[in-house]
Amino acid sequence: MINLLKARLRHGYQAIPNPLTVPIHESFPGLPYIQPDADLEKLNRLCPVKAFCEKGLDLGKCVFCGICEREEPQMIDFKPNYQIATDAREKLIIAPGQEKLPPIVPINPRLIRRSFALRNVSAAGCNACELELGASTNVNFDMGRYGIEIEASPRHTDALILTGPISRNMADALQITWNAIPSPKYLVLCGSCAISGGIFAQSSELKREFLSRFEAQLFIAGCPAHPLSIIYAIHSFMGAK
Repeated sequence: MINLLKARLRHGYQAIPNPLTVPIHESFPGLPYIQPDADLEKLNRLCPVKAFCEKGLDLGKCVFCGICEREEPQMIDFKPNYQIATDAREKLIIAPGQEKLPPIVPINPRLIRRSFALRNVSAAGCNACELELGASTNVNFDMGRYGIEIEASPRHTDALILTGPISRNMADALQITWNAIPSPKYLVLCGSCAISGGIFAQSSELKREFLSRFEAQLFIAGCPAHPLSIIYAIHSFMGAK
């Protein structure tokens, strides 16, 4: 017992003091800045998932591979900003000259301000977003301090957090899980695959009709989504102070 106490003192406080304000390493490819005079068509030709459109860069499609930045650094630069989540799909399109995404509007603070339980469904994901979601609960990021928990049973949750592009084999399991969550319930899309299909968007093995039947309330960009992006998004969504 004494040795355990000594080890605890030696390790010190390991959690990030406040993951909502901590600076992230400069190498992290987060929110991009597109120069006002950037040639979006040229950038789109470089993009493996064709995430650029006439309005700018769709972060819901972007897989953050960095090819556009490496080839045309004078046009686009990915900043170490992990606040890349919104409460509406169209808000994920970042225009040339735009420096940040619109703030997330809390959905119903009176209901979920103090606690928010989620059930994750990995619908044919590569396991990267799932790993980052798991890391959000570890001692370093510790999103449980905000009352945010990942639960095993959908019947004990407030929301479904989807990772993966939704394959045919997972479509029924996703629907069954959603049906088991009591109302009012919310849908969170985590990562490019969940939001747009990502690199699998054109695959004939996907079955994404679920997203046409049920509207998502929160979109967390990334490939994979960073734990700080996940915590920032859900904490903002809760309306917590």
